[in-house]
Amino acid sequence: MIKSGARIAEYGSSIDWLKASGIVLACQKVSEGHLPLSAYSDPGAFKLYHSDTGLLCAMAGLTEKSLTAKNLTGSGFIGALAENYVAKSLKAAGYTLYYWESKGKAEVDFVIQTGEHAIPVEVKASDNVRSRSLGEFVRRYSPPFSYRVSEKNFGNENNIRSVPLYALFCI
Repeated sequence: MIKSGARIAEYGSSIDWLKASGIVLACQKVSEGHLPLSAYSDPGAFKLYHSDTGLLCAMAGLTEKSLTAKNLTGSGFIGALAENYVAKSLKAAGYTLYYWESKGKAEVDFVIQTGEHAIPVEVKASDNVRSRSLGEFVRRYSPPFSYRVSEKNFGNENNIRSVPLYALFCI
């Protein structure tokens, strides 16, 4: 547990150790959706993801049966689990992990650098796939397309490429 409002100076060496050991993956915040993303990253603002989603489930005490229970699917934890899975999969595919935030008003889960573009990736764990934040990113930076990762099947609507969670390797 990290206390609210904590500073990197308090936990920096511990976080560096966890990253170096491969236990966690860091996802840095970017303030702009322009390339190179590293030029717009804020080293003091980041999210951490567990590098092994199976171990995360075990640490949380989740069983195979509890993962499909209705009380879990409606909770916020299933969304965090889906986001963790996407972070792990994007990192395994060779992407550097970034997320975008616009002064606390909108947040896109991931932004990946592919060739000449910054492509937003929104993660949805349920059937509700609407996202104002993704729309805001697209409006500001006009990427050629966006990804939405969810339980829904493959599709393409309004330049949003839908990719099912099980098919992340297709990104």
